[in-house]
Amino acid sequence: MIRRWNPPSVAAPAGQYSHLAAVPAGHELVFVSGQLGLSPDGTLAGPDAESQTRQALANIRELLAAAGGGPEHVVKFLSLIAGVEHLDGSRAARSEIFAQWYPGGDFPAHSLMVVTQLAAPQFAVEIEAVAAIPTGR
Repeated sequence: MIRRWNPPSVAAPAGQYSHLAAVPAGHELVFVSGQLGLSPDGTLAGPDAESQTRQALANIRELLAAAGGGPEHVVKFLSLIAGVEHLDGSRAARSEIFAQWYPGGDFPAHSLMVVTQLAAPQFAVEIEAVAAIPTGR
């Protein structure tokens, strides 16, 4: 089982993440490329960060399933947000989905960067993940 924790020697996390995550032996690291808010047919899920975040996380869930895992195997997320104006929408979607994925509050490590622009101006959010999937599943 992935170990996630927040030592008392540093300030508590400012959001839904853990400061540390460790991968035990017997796990394969899987790196999920940055996912945009694109539906399986290639269309943008919506013009706003909330809908794009939902779709990007749904894409990550599907990719993890294809690798034999799920959200519970995520060690770390990296979110890229194209402008501070998209933070609230992205956080709202992430909070709702993380409440389903991590109901006990055992959140993966997470870094968030606000950037000027992503690959194209219509993209508000890009999320990547690193997962540790048990071998021999």
